[in-house]
Amino acid sequence: MICMRKLALGAPLSALLAIGWAPVGSAQPADDGDPVLTIEPDEAAQPEPEPGGEGEMTFDVNDAASAPEPEPEPEPDGGLGLSSDKPVDGNAKLDLGESRVSWEDILVVVRKPFLKVRRIELLPQVGITMNDAIIRHFQLGGQINYYMTDVLAVGVEGSLFQKDLREPFDVVARQDRRLPTVNKYNWEAALNFHYVPIYGKFAVLDNHILHWETFFTAGVGMTETEVVPRDPAYEPFKNHLITPNVGASMRFFLNKWLTVSVGIRDYIFIDKFESQKRGIKNMEVTAEEAKEGADSSLINNVMFQAGLSIWLPMSFEYTTFR
Repeated sequence: MICMRKLALGAPLSALLAIGWAPVGSAQPADDGDPVLTIEPDEAAQPEPEPGGEGEMTFDVNDAASAPEPEPEPEPDGGLGLSSDKPVDGNAKLDLGESRVSWEDILVVVRKPFLKVRRIELLPQVGITMNDAIIRHFQLGGQINYYMTDVLAVGVEGSLFQKDLREPFDVVARQDRRLPTVNKYNWEAALNFHYVPIYGKFAVLDNHILHWETFFTAGVGMTETEVVPRDPAYEPFKNHLITPNVGASMRFFLNKWLTVSVGIRDYIFIDKFESQKRGIKNMEVTAEEAKEGADSSLINNVMFQAGLSIWLPMSFEYTTFR
């Protein structure tokens, strides 16, 4: 009786296990060939966490205002707002701590210490001939120039000359028994234009900065020349000649109203000289006859000039921004 009860309980128990575990399990063979029962959890059967429990995060919108703000990343330009990907406004202000600096306060080009625009230059000058071995002339004159801009000017000049017969004049007369044919210059006047293309500065003994500039001059005017007769008994005659001139000079600035200039000028004209036939068999005795039969020659009267300029008005002010 006891054995039959065991069998009766064992059959229903086996059937129950087969029905309840069949959907969730599968048998896999073990190394020894016996089937092993494995169980996979069913996700749908897992209970959901209750609100406010361990597995859920809650967020209150009222706490957003009190949350700390993230720290800004440092800018590559040091915080000056000058990064290359941002346009820079010429009137923008830079915030450097408590002070504010404008772009207009940054000096890029230093102003010139001397301005010539709308100023008058009074230039007394002296000069001397450089290219005549027979006769030399000393020049005493002056210029008045008005600068329309800082580099362009128009002006007038006038000069008187004083002749000086040099040693070769007497040597030729004694050795060759012939007197050279020469003319002396009495005066000249011209209308000139000046252009300043070069400006610079240099240090003097490492203690003072001297500013200078180079300017070119071109003009046209009139020159009066006079024949020096070989025979003092003959009357001299005069010539009035159209005279273009060109030159280059350097100007050094001493202060706001005083400058020194040196330069070279070439006065070009076609002069008339006493004819070699004058006095032979009473030919060309009078000044008119000698002038009609005069010999012509192209002359380059190259002179070295130096002057001291006074500028009016004696001061100036900048009217534009740096």
